[in-house]
Amino acid sequence: MGFSFLPVMEYLSRRAFHAAGLCPHTVTLPRDPGEGSGARTIHYWAPPGEPRLPPLLLIHGFGPMATWQWRRQVGPFSRRFHVVVPDLLCFGGSSPSPSSPAPSESAQAAALAALLDALPGLPATARVAVAGTSYGGFVAYSLARAAGPGRVGPVVISNSDLLKTAEDDRAFLQRAGGEWASMAELLMPLDARSARRLMELSFYRRQVTSMLPDFLIREGVQKLFSDKREEKIELMKAIIIGTDEFQLTPLEQDVLLIWGDHDQIFPLDKAFAVKRCLGENVRLEIFKETGHVPQMEDPDRFNEVVLDFLLASQKSPNQHDQ
Repeated sequence: MGFSFLPVMEYLSRRAFHAAGLCPHTVTLPRDPGEGSGARTIHYWAPPGEPRLPPLLLIHGFGPMATWQWRRQVGPFSRRFHVVVPDLLCFGGSSPSPSSPAPSESAQAAALAALLDALPGLPATARVAVAGTSYGGFVAYSLARAAGPGRVGPVVISNSDLLKTAEDDRAFLQRAGGEWASMAELLMPLDARSARRLMELSFYRRQVTSMLPDFLIREGVQKLFSDKREEKIELMKAIIIGTDEFQLTPLEQDVLLIWGDHDQIFPLDKAFAVKRCLGENVRLEIFKETGHVPQMEDPDRFNEVVLDFLLASQKSPNQHDQ
């Protein structure tokens, strides 16, 4: 058996989560009326027992493993918050009902709201801070809007184009080189060349993984992106942002919008447009020399900025806290 980088990724991620005091859990969500047979389950990481600190929900994007995406945050964040890191439906250890259609970001948000209701010892009146990256930002916005400021407190949205359109998707494929017919082919690559191109588009700095031999990259991405592949393709089709069903409206909560200045997936100019639409309670932080995943490329600054924002929001309660 040859070397594979996936076990290394999994080991480093799990070590960071365990060091932060987080353990894996699974909860079965209540079935929605008319959903059909089968159960929805959410796999998540959280400290054992009842929360002793304010809750913070970290929502991953479309990339590999929620634990890998947030491994540099759980340590610093867990010192001040009861950190909860779920696998969204169709990712990792979570699954939707087999008889249900692929969940939109609104359905993902509803599942996370049900997860919050099921967390041991979390009062129904507790306000939960939420942070989402990329696709996770879509879900974070949907959750904050649907649950309202009584349930969801300050919101962090990182590199999430909430104004994305089908034209933007086509422009992204052109920026990538025009060789990929669909977003799924590039965002869930099964070959080394596509995987390297995705890493170039996602990161400003060259990644060590991109320098591995082709056969190792191919083996790794095939294991990563073959899991629930058809479900994830349907998930992309189910996104309502960019359709006539969706309208971006301001949030009542305080919002921190983070963007890498070299993001080639959602270019920086979209950050200013999203900020204008989200309302007056929005602060935009631009990370220099950073791509689509600032929490991975510049974790120290990301952690500092996010913690400062969340802690300041706790000290400045608005009318919903009174």
